[in-house]
Amino acid sequence: MVETIKEKLNELERDHHIRILYACESGSRAWGFPSPDSDFDVRFIYARTMDDYLNIHEIKDVIDLPVNEVLDIGGWDIKKALKLFLKSNGPLYEWLQSPIIYQDDLSLAEVLLQLMPKYFSLRAGGNHYLSMALNTVTNDLVGDEVKLKRYFYALRSALACKWITEVKSVPPMEFKKLRELVDDQTFQLHIDELLELKLVSNEKTFIKPILILDEWLKDTLSTCKALLDQIPSNHLHADELNVIFRKYILS
Repeated sequence: MVETIKEKLNELERDHHIRILYACESGSRAWGFPSPDSDFDVRFIYARTMDDYLNIHEIKDVIDLPVNEVLDIGGWDIKKALKLFLKSNGPLYEWLQSPIIYQDDLSLAEVLLQLMPKYFSLRAGGNHYLSMALNTVTNDLVGDEVKLKRYFYALRSALACKWITEVKSVPPMEFKKLRELVDDQTFQLHIDELLELKLVSNEKTFIKPILILDEWLKDTLSTCKALLDQIPSNHLHADELNVIFRKYILS
């Protein structure tokens, strides 16, 4: 599959006259809890030609391939990506930490990783993950049966928010690192059981609600919300990002 993904990325470069600067896995495979039928969520950052950026007309800043059951491939123009980096965009900060990298010939990820601690807004990032977790808990983890994968979506987001409020840094992308925040052995045993189940279950598998996890999510999100309200906003100038933008569209 890796070769197929790389060939698709090469096709995108040829068909759209772009240079892919960075490409990675972004979904459950990178988070660390894939199912046997999980698709490949490939995300990339690309640059256009100088003439495209000097055009008086707005240029498209997103490129997506049609999604199928196996591949979901999409990317952002570097200008869009850097604007979102300035805003502490959660998905982008995760992409740059992905353990599965398909392309990074010009070390863009390394450059941005060094700037993450400076540019990451704890308040903005925390609210992003808090909102994701609350939406999943409220809309998906209800009823007599719930989707197995939705537990992981809620837990990962809640743990990322907990990381931000307690560790006060950019949360890691991988679930195994996030769960280290929790000392409770009963909690960890339930997580181990869910991981084992997910490895052999399809994406549509339903399970009975797990009370201890529901209670943990409720308490954790309530605590995170109160702590996030005390964190000040963080706004920085884009000077360093402008330098990076110019470097990569000229390289």
